[in-house]
Amino acid sequence: MNSPYEHKANDSVSEDVVWHNATVSHQDRSDLKAQKPVVLWFTGLSGSGKSTVANAVESQLLSLGKHSYLLDGDNIRHGLNKDLGFSDHDRVENIRRIGEVAKLFVDSGTIVLTAFISPFIADREQARALVEKGQFLEVFIDTPLEVCEQRDPKGLYKKARAGEIKNFTGIDSSYEAPLSPEIHVETAGKSVEECAGLVVSQLKEHGYI
Repeated sequence: MNSPYEHKANDSVSEDVVWHNATVSHQDRSDLKAQKPVVLWFTGLSGSGKSTVANAVESQLLSLGKHSYLLDGDNIRHGLNKDLGFSDHDRVENIRRIGEVAKLFVDSGTIVLTAFISPFIADREQARALVEKGQFLEVFIDTPLEVCEQRDPKGLYKKARAGEIKNFTGIDSSYEAPLSPEIHVETAGKSVEECAGLVVSQLKEHGYI
C-alpha cells in the first residue's frame, strides 16, 4: 500500500524565500558533540514497545555522554501536531512534520530518536530522504499484534475492537512492516534493556558513537 497522498517538496514555498546558510556548519556541531548525528526512526505497532525501548536507548546514550533527543508520538501530538487526527491523511502529515523536525536535530549534531507507529513505508522513506545517506536508521520494534493487543497499555485495542476508535493501526488501518530495517529488534523473550542494548551496540559498531 502506498501513502494516501504524496507531498511535493516546496509546494508552498515562495520563490522569494531563500535558504540561509549559517556560519556554524553541521560538521562543526557534530565535532563539538564528538558523535555522528543520526535519526533513529523507531517504528512498530501500538503497544510494541517503541517509546519504552527508545527511552531506554536514550538513557544508555546519556550514560555514554552522548547528546540525544527523543521525539515521542504522544508528546508531539500535545503541541506541534495537536491539530491532526488519525485519518490516513493526518497520519501522513504527522510523519512529514516529524521528519522535518528530525532533520533539524540532525543538522544540530544531535542523535534524534523518533517513536511513532508511522505505518506507511512511503512516509518512512520520505523521512529518510530528508537527510544524508547514513543519517537515518530505521529501527523496527517487531512485536506480534497479538502480544501488543494483550498488553494494550492504554486500552486502545479494546476500544478499536469495540468500534469506539476508527482507523486504528493493526485493526482497521494497515501497518506496513519495514522490508529491510537497519536495526531489527524482535522483542519476544528480551527485556527492555536488552532491546535497547541491541540498538546501542549497532550505533557503536557503525561508528555513530
